[in-house]
Amino acid sequence: MYVYIMASRRNGTLYVGVTNDLERRVAEHKAGLVPGFTEKYNVKTLVWCEEFSGITEALQREKQLKNWRRAWKIALIETANPEWRDLADAGGS
Repeated sequence: MYVYIMASRRNGTLYVGVTNDLERRVAEHKAGLVPGFTEKYNVKTLVWCEEFSGITEALQREKQLKNWRRAWKIALIETANPEWRDLADAGGS
């Protein structure tokens, strides 16, 4: 299980999600196959992800991040990925 953050651009719109197949889910976002928020705001760059062994922990982390202030999410991204590289293009985190 993965919790991930996608962005429209550096310091742009952020989206927090959870999935059991990160590669597939990111491909769906990039292809515009996920209707709603990410499609509307052109959120297509994987900037952060974290792997979990179970769904319970992943959902708890997703909920935690969704409740975080924007500045905290940006700090989390910049700690792990200061250049805001697309981790999907880089082969993961």
